[in-house]
Amino acid sequence: MRSFGSDNNSGAHPRMLAAIAEANVDHAIAYGDDDWTRRAENVIRKMLDRNDINPVFVFNGTGANVVALSACLQPFQSVICAATAHIATDECGAPVKFTGSSLKEIPTPDGKLTPELVKTQLHGFGFEHHSQPKVIAISQTTEMGTVYTPQEVRALADLAHEYEMYLFVDGTRMANACASLNLSLKAITADCGVDIFTIGGTKNGLLFGEALVPMREELARNIKYHRKQTTQLYSKMRFVSAQFIPYLEEGIWLQNAAHSNASAQKLADEMRKISEIEITQSVDANAVFFIAPKSLTDRLLECYFFYPWDEERNEMRLVCSWDTSEDDIRNFIDYLRSISEK
Repeated sequence: MRSFGSDNNSGAHPRMLAAIAEANVDHAIAYGDDDWTRRAENVIRKMLDRNDINPVFVFNGTGANVVALSACLQPFQSVICAATAHIATDECGAPVKFTGSSLKEIPTPDGKLTPELVKTQLHGFGFEHHSQPKVIAISQTTEMGTVYTPQEVRALADLAHEYEMYLFVDGTRMANACASLNLSLKAITADCGVDIFTIGGTKNGLLFGEALVPMREELARNIKYHRKQTTQLYSKMRFVSAQFIPYLEEGIWLQNAAHSNASAQKLADEMRKISEIEITQSVDANAVFFIAPKSLTDRLLECYFFYPWDEERNEMRLVCSWDTSEDDIRNFIDYLRSISEK
């Protein structure tokens, strides 16, 4: 069934399957000590213009987030994040379980943290009765489909560093942010002072796999041990890293993201023409949030799968994928119009 439930629901891009098949030759040393992984690491180094960094590859987004935060934290420290952040709402407490650290969740109207919001949690330093703030965690794009500008990221990084903290960016949809801003990966991470971040693949055409990039030596030092302890070290790592070579080198990551972003814009533009629909968030990337009468969304859910976001407001979320087609959008809008007119 084709729908707008999640960009996790789409299949893998054919080039990613071909890359896996190309890596499926002979034998290769396990656990990432192979030629494909070395090449994928170098692709990321080149993109960031940093030969001193050591990217690592993991299975999925939750694993990437857990490994990243484990590298940053002691159990008595805390993470400041938006209340809608994936680490707070959709990871079954995995970051807290694996790090022992607490999450300080801040309500936001658009999924974005600001220095002013973060400062409300910057207290209790040196006081043993309080967990110690150590990480500001943001998502790029946010869970509300919005995108941080480089200036907004830099402001949060500067604040984190002022308090001897780290800025972590959950980049499961990093490609969508780069496509939306028309900026390079380097421009919205390394150039903004980000300390550690992920590059998503699974939601943007990979069969599976995410990359994790520590930008500071002290964060990279023990990351391989955190990856192993959190069961994210894949023995046949070449089948993860081999995908990242064409994904990044051939520009597939941006092509896929630009397509899903454009699809969301088209979908939102058509939905705005229907009087019963209210688009509730800025459509910066590949997600559309909307409110409609419950009678309408109930009927829509009979034919299309998507997630309620805020049941109290009857706010819904639609997500476009790298393979969302014109027909997908047209059929959805035609059906929406047909039930809204009754």
